[in-house]
Amino acid sequence: MSTTKFLNVGFVHPDLGIGGAERLVVDAALGLQSRGHKVTIYTMYHDPAHCFEETKNGTLEVRVRGNSVIPRTIFGSFYIVCAILRQFHLTLALLYWDRQKFDVIFVDQLSASVPILSWTGAKILFYCHFPDKLLTRRESILKKLYRLPVDKFEEVTTGISDCIVVNSRFTAKIFSLSFPNIKRIPQVLYPGINLDSYDRDIPSKVEVRILESRKKIILSINRFERKKNISLAIKAFAALRNNQLVSDGEFDNLRLIIAGGFDFRVQENVEHHLELEQIAIQLDLETFSINPGSFNSPPESTQVVFLCSFTELQRNFLLSSAICLLYTPSNEHFGIVPIEAMYARLPVIAVNNGGPKETVIDGETGFLCEPTPESFSQSIASILNGQFDRELMGDNGRKHVKDSFSLTAFITTLEDILKRVVQEPRNSFSFIGPILVSLISLAMTMLIWKIINSYYA
Repeated sequence: MSTTKFLNVGFVHPDLGIGGAERLVVDAALGLQSRGHKVTIYTMYHDPAHCFEETKNGTLEVRVRGNSVIPRTIFGSFYIVCAILRQFHLTLALLYWDRQKFDVIFVDQLSASVPILSWTGAKILFYCHFPDKLLTRRESILKKLYRLPVDKFEEVTTGISDCIVVNSRFTAKIFSLSFPNIKRIPQVLYPGINLDSYDRDIPSKVEVRILESRKKIILSINRFERKKNISLAIKAFAALRNNQLVSDGEFDNLRLIIAGGFDFRVQENVEHHLELEQIAIQLDLETFSINPGSFNSPPESTQVVFLCSFTELQRNFLLSSAICLLYTPSNEHFGIVPIEAMYARLPVIAVNNGGPKETVIDGETGFLCEPTPESFSQSIASILNGQFDRELMGDNGRKHVKDSFSLTAFITTLEDILKRVVQEPRNSFSFIGPILVSLISLAMTMLIWKIINSYYA
C-alpha cells in the first residue's frame, strides 16, 4: 500500500461506453491522475469505436477483463446474472492474473464484486448512480422470482463497502428506501464536468458537417432506452405545429435532433430507435437516421434526425448550435446532460422531478415542466417567441455550472473522500462480509441456474 500522499486508485466499471456514468468514471480518473495519483480502470467491455477519447488514446490505462467466458445474456435474458458473473471473472483476473494492489477501489453500477475486492486490502468506495433493483421491469413471475436473490445480493454487497456515495439528494432518499438494512447515510457527491473539454474549437470535419443545417436545432441527448421517455421530445416538437404555437413557416425552419448512446449489441437500443422513428412518422414528421460510422447528411427537409451514438466533436457542435435542450426522463437520478447544456448556454427544458430539480433553476436556467407534450411544447414556444430571454438564461446557466458543477469541485471532494476512507478503520462488516456473501452467492447461483434450466427445459 502507498505510504505517500498519492494513492493507487482502481476503478471497476461494467461497460466503458459513452453514457453519463461512463463520463463520470472517466472524469474522476482523469482528475485524480492529474493530481498525481496512479489510476487504472478495469472494465468488462471497451469498444474503441464506442468510447470516450481519453480511454483509447493512452491518456488513461484501461484493462479489459471478464469478457471471455460469460456471455452478456442467455438467449436475450438474465442480463443481470451474466453481468454479476462477468464481474466475478473480472475481479478474479484482477486478483490472480494482474495481482494489482490498490489503496482504494472505486466501484460503481454493480456491487457484486465488493466482497471479493475487500480481500485485496484496498478500501472500497461504492458510487451509487441509482439502485439497480429499480432499473428493471418485472413483467413475469419468472423475472420476479429470479430478481429476489439478486436484489438481496445487491443490498448486502453494497453494504459491505467502506464508503457509499450517491450522485444527488434524490438518489440518497431512494437509496435509503431501497436498502433499509443499510443504516449508513450515503454522502452526496454531485458529478462535475470538465469545462475545458466544452470550450475547445470545433474543426470542420465531416462528422460535424453532416449535422450542419440552416434550420434551428432543438436538441435531445439520451441513450436509446425506453425509460428515457424520448418520445416526449418528439411529441412536444410536433405539438408546436399541431397546437399552432408557431407558424407553419417557423416550424418548417425547425429541426429536432435526438442524439444518444447507441450500441447494436443492446437489443433495446435497436428496438427503441425503430419505435421512436415510427412515432415521428405517425406524427407526419420527416425523419433521417445517422447510424454509427455513417457520414450521410440528412436532406434539408428532414424534421427529426436520429444521431445513433456521437463523438465529442458532434456533441460540442450540437450544444453550441442548438437553441434549447429537451431532457425527458422522469425521476432521473441526476442527469449530466442538463449540466453540459447549461454550461454551453442552452436553456434546459426538463421534467419537474428527480435530479433536474437539484440542477435546473426554473425560470432562470431553463424550465421544469410536467412530463406532457403540452407543457414541454409551451416552454419551447416561449423561447422561440422571445417571451424569455434565451441569452440571459444561457448566461445564468453557464455561471450556475461554473459555481456548482465544475470538475475541479468534484475532484477536490472525491480526493478528500478517498484520502479519508484510506485512513479510517475498515467497515466492521468487511471481515465477515465475504464469508456471509459467499454463502449467499452460492445459494443465489443454485437458485438462478435452477430457474434458468427449468425455463429452457
